[in-house]
Amino acid sequence: MIESLISDILFGFTGLISIINPIGIAFVFLDRTAWLSDEERRQLAWRVAMNAFFVLLVAFFVGTPILHFFGISMEALRIGGGLAVAVSGWQMLNAPETPVEKEQDPAVKRVGPESATGKAFFPLTVPLTTGPGSIATAIALNANRTHKLSAWLLSGIASIVISALVMVVIYYVYSRAARLSKYLGVEGTRVAMRISSFLLLCIGVQIILTGLTGFLTPIADLRGAN
Repeated sequence: MIESLISDILFGFTGLISIINPIGIAFVFLDRTAWLSDEERRQLAWRVAMNAFFVLLVAFFVGTPILHFFGISMEALRIGGGLAVAVSGWQMLNAPETPVEKEQDPAVKRVGPESATGKAFFPLTVPLTTGPGSIATAIALNANRTHKLSAWLLSGIASIVISALVMVVIYYVYSRAARLSKYLGVEGTRVAMRISSFLLLCIGVQIILTGLTGFLTPIADLRGAN
């Protein structure tokens, strides 16, 4: 039983972390919070990490019933969410370069914390951190959850532990995004941000393609059978 629980935790955690890609998204987070101080960015990173924790818990425990209640298929979730991610990546990829001096502009810094705090959930948490890919994965991990009490409890414990581990990793990486940027330098950071934006665009397109494939495959199979 314990071995099964550990296996479920490792499987779910590695799957979600690979989709969320916190190291790559950390440069996006840094770009959106360039005017904040280290302490303000740390506090915002904690808020985003906490939001991600609760988003994953909702997806784990009530994701499937919510989708069924609104008549939303997994394919529709992937297509709609993938579109939001792709648009965000495209906008960041084509955004003009921000002068380094602007980060030190006192006027910008005064309005920065309030502006960034208002974006802690959207778009910093959803869809940039816990996007449709991670939400769909969390729902899929528990889609076949049994109603047997012991198995349900183990699944619930695994879901909570997985969400907590993901939260810790997101906070640790996001809160140290500026330090990682210093290691890379100004030009290295700009290149990393562009690459992260391009990868974000590609992730969004891939999520859309996955949703379209899931939607079109049954139709193609039905036509082939006829």
